[in-house]
Order: sequence, then C-alpha cells, then structure tokens
Amino acid sequence: MAGSNEVNANECKMAVPLNTWVLISNFKVAYNMLRRPDGTFDRNLAEFLDRRVSANASPINGVCSFDLLIERSTSLLVRIYKPASNDPQPATSSLLEALSRPASPDPFPVIIFFHGGSFAHSSANTAIYDSLCRRFVTLCGAVVISVNYRRAPEHRYPCAYDDGWTAVKWALTQPWLYSGGSNDPPRVRIFLSGDSSGGNIAHHVAFRAAESGIHICGNILLNAMFGGTRRTDSERRLDGKYFVTLQDRDWYWKAYLPEGSDRDHPACNPFGPNGSRIDGLPFTKSLVIVSGLDLTSDRQLAYADWLKEAGHEVKLVHREQATIGFYLLPNTDHFHEVMDEIKGFVSSNC
Repeated sequence: MAGSNEVNANECKMAVPLNTWVLISNFKVAYNMLRRPDGTFDRNLAEFLDRRVSANASPINGVCSFDLLIERSTSLLVRIYKPASNDPQPATSSLLEALSRPASPDPFPVIIFFHGGSFAHSSANTAIYDSLCRRFVTLCGAVVISVNYRRAPEHRYPCAYDDGWTAVKWALTQPWLYSGGSNDPPRVRIFLSGDSSGGNIAHHVAFRAAESGIHICGNILLNAMFGGTRRTDSERRLDGKYFVTLQDRDWYWKAYLPEGSDRDHPACNPFGPNGSRIDGLPFTKSLVIVSGLDLTSDRQLAYADWLKEAGHEVKLVHREQATIGFYLLPNTDHFHEVMDEIKGFVSSNC
C-alpha cells in the first residue's frame, strides 16, 4: 500500500469535500467489519448497518416509488420510481392504475439501475442509491427500475447478471413502460446504468441483450468495477490512497467469481484474454464515467478503448481529480457536470 494510513487519509480529505469523505469512510469501516479472512461475510450485521429507506407511494419532491416482486423463484424485487402524476386519487390507487395503463404517446426513458457495493453490499433500498435513483427520475423524466439483485458470497457469478437480465425481460412485458407515437412506434426505451459492481452488471446485461437482439438505448457506467490478474499503473499508484485497496478488491472478486477462477475470468475482465469478442455485435451506445483517483481507473479507460476499437459508440467522461462516489452527493463540480452529461446522453438517445 502506498504511504502510511495517516498520509493517505490526509490526501483523501484534500481531494473530496468533508461530508463525502465522512460518507465513504464510514462505508469503508463497515465494509472492513463485514469481510472475513476465510471469504465468508457477516450478512446479518450488514443488514443491520445498511441505512435503508422505505418506498413512498405519496410523492416526495415530485417522485413516488414502490417495491415489486418480479420473479418468485429467486425472490427478485425491484424498486420502481416514477414522476408523480397530478391525479387526485389516493397514492396507492394511482400507482396500481399506472401499472395497467396502455403505452404513452410521449416517449420517456426507462433506466434499469444496478446499485454498487462490490457485489456484496447495499441494496435497492439503501438510502444513497434511493437518492440517486430519484435524481435520475427528475433529471431525465424517466421511470427508474432499481434491481435488488442477489449478492455475493452467498450468490456467486452469474446470479447478479441473471437477475439483471430478468429485470430487462420483465420490463419488456409491461405495457405501461412502452412509449412512442405514430412516427415512432411504441417501445420500451431501456437504458442500463450502475456504479462500481453495478456498472459491471450493466455491461454484462447489455452484452446479453446484444447477443439476443434486444435493443438497449444506452449504457451508463459510473466507475464500473473491472479487474485482471496483471496490475495496472493506477492500481499500483493508488493502492490504499483514496478509500480502496487492492486487497479489498481481490477479496470481492474471490467472493463473486466461480470457485477456483482468477481475475481474468470474463466476468471480471471482459476485455481480457478470456473475454468474448464484441465486434460485430449490436452493442449499445455507452457513457463511461471514470474517476481518475479510483485505483481501477486504468481498467475503465481500457474498457472504453476496447468498445471504440470494436466499432461501438462511446462517450468517455474522465474526471481526473474525482474519487469514487463523487456522484452520490451534489457538492462538487464533478457531480453537477456528470449529471449534465447523463441528462444529455439519455435525452439524445431516447
């Protein structure tokens, strides 16, 4: 690890606002308590420590939400966020009616979101992700479907990807999610998005969609979590400096990947020696957002290059002085400028 813990903590405090430093540092303390050296995880304590919020049928700041079970066999829940209507009916009746409405003539995006947490932590109702999903509704005029995917190490690869794919297929069966007029036939205008492990899931779900011929309007990756057996320059240079260590990352990959696999497994390293070819596939447009002070930033940049070299359309937003999690709190220029990028990407591809 580079430098002493005291030096690294001081560098973090200079790079981020104090409230962001406190937020992410608290997460790091909790995460260190939950991981065990033998590869197991204290799920009961994790559930106790996770700060969660309930869905709200009554609008809050113009957004209402509700939880829905979409797959009984795996107990897969999603939290759905939508702009509040001006309907004077009771909130619960209004939500139930929304699920039975026909296609809207006015196009709107449907963002299927995968929370972060290195495949092991957090959930669709974790407070910071609830807040981010609400922001996407307001920012993009979208319906947001936040997927409560199964987590490692209890549920290894490919469970999270399977749950993401189930959410896409479910969305395509919902008439109320279709939108479009006479010059643009009704369809579900799906965007995929996620941060950290959620960004990794978004990529793999988009890849399945491309293989299956299902159109995805766009992929929005926030500090997507990729890895590999060979260390990159950013991994060596930033190890332990800004909240994350290589030891942390290695633990999570070992907890998620199939037993006996290394970090060149295509789940971890889709553009590595064991990855599938992506050229020739109708892979969606991508908005790849990279924090320069994330130790895996080199891998995220390599991912964007891989897509471009395969002939796919990529918008890269590289915030060189941003750390992980900068998009969770509206307290930096990085946050506001990236939100503008997301809004523009969604509106131009919807």
